[in-house]
Amino acid sequence: MPATLRTVLALPDLALQPLFTETDLAAGALDRPVAWVHSSDLADPTPFLADDVVLLTTGTQFEGAGAGLVADYVERLRARGIVAIGFGTEVVRDGTPDELVAACREAGVPLVEVPYRIPFIAIARAAAELHAAAENARRSWALEAQHRISLAALHPDGLDATFAELARQLPAWVGFFDAAGGAPRQFPSARGPAADDAAIAALEADAHALLRRGQRASVHTRVGDRTFTLQTLGRRGHLRGVLAVAGGEALDPAGRDVVTSVIALAGAALEQGRDLDRARGVLRSGLAHALLADDPTVAHRVADELWGGLPEAPALVAVVDVAADHREALLESLERRSHDVFHALHDDAVMIVLEPRSRAVLEEIATSFDAAVGVGGPADYSTLSRAHAQGRSALGRAREGSRGVVDFTSLASVGVLGLLAHADVREVARATLAPLDEHDATNGTELRRTVHVWLENGAQFDAAATALGVHRHTVRARIALAERVLARDLGGFPARADLWAAFMADEA
Repeated sequence: MPATLRTVLALPDLALQPLFTETDLAAGALDRPVAWVHSSDLADPTPFLADDVVLLTTGTQFEGAGAGLVADYVERLRARGIVAIGFGTEVVRDGTPDELVAACREAGVPLVEVPYRIPFIAIARAAAELHAAAENARRSWALEAQHRISLAALHPDGLDATFAELARQLPAWVGFFDAAGGAPRQFPSARGPAADDAAIAALEADAHALLRRGQRASVHTRVGDRTFTLQTLGRRGHLRGVLAVAGGEALDPAGRDVVTSVIALAGAALEQGRDLDRARGVLRSGLAHALLADDPTVAHRVADELWGGLPEAPALVAVVDVAADHREALLESLERRSHDVFHALHDDAVMIVLEPRSRAVLEEIATSFDAAVGVGGPADYSTLSRAHAQGRSALGRAREGSRGVVDFTSLASVGVLGLLAHADVREVARATLAPLDEHDATNGTELRRTVHVWLENGAQFDAAATALGVHRHTVRARIALAERVLARDLGGFPARADLWAAFMADEA
């Protein structure tokens, strides 16, 4: 057991006699650690003391001292942080001075009588032996804990098993925030409190801040009345995640050694996983080429062996454009979802094949990684290349907007001319229609509105006149004027279609 005042007082060979009951003292006074036992009869020994010391004295310094001087003596010791005062009786006087008893009671300092037959060195030696035994026990615990953690690392799910074993050994709540984002993996301890939702949210924010810096770091953070230690895993510039341990700041050296061993094991496991992910990535890219050649036979066979199969057809094909600094995290996140999606890096974009019921995954990706996502399909694997082409078309629209997810079906419903709202096309459209706008502004005419309504009604003068509420000859005259203003003949379909496209692009 660790050397505390309680354990020292409990040693039967020392026969120490506490002069106060536990209820007379401050809470936890008997459980304070005893760093050392020192003896001195100086009137002021505080310059020569360290923290958490039991001071033994025979009381020669109290000869002729009044109650005030004794009280000052005890107060100096209390301020210095001593654990207790031990008074050796029958050396200078019988019993413990009443002034010392009163001063210790007033200051809340534990006071112990040491019988004449017990030398002070015996108390110091006993405390040192308790220290040695406690340190040896902690070293043995640390070795055993590291052994158990090393065995856990050999499990198929070695990383999670390692963290779970760390939580059992400390015992403390342990969490892992990986570089891909998303919900952390939690490993509660049966002998310690779990982290609540508020703590998880605060730790997640701190963990992601550490990951964004890209540098190895260890920090302590306080959430409510609890302290957590956060430690990055991985190499500088290639961080793989953040390990969180409840109460890590209060760990002794043995506990910190155990955590350090977990950090080393986890870092190695994550790096090995990264190499494996690269190999899988090359394989996935090869399978993606086979799928886009509309020859899924080999892809199905390999996927059945490695991932339990491809998503069931008909499937959606998503094409994801994500910033380079987020791409690796996205691929890691998708690797963990290999049971319900297939993904591969293809033509500098991430291709994802998934079942329609899993479409919410794409919304999560767009939000978590600030990605643009185009979705094509659903399609059978024999026509997957067409769905992929649709996804790339939808991706173009997603890039122009505020990123997010765009389905090809929404583009198809707009029609070909409805896709002309590109910024450069809009400027061309405005330049095409500018002569009409300028003529209307200068002369008070309604050429633009007339041409628009005329085209909207299939270039039928009677229908346009009805819609405008004017005579059909008025419409004819305005169209003729518009032809002169625009310097183009609107008698043919190509010219009318081009002008109609300009209206749609300008008004989109």
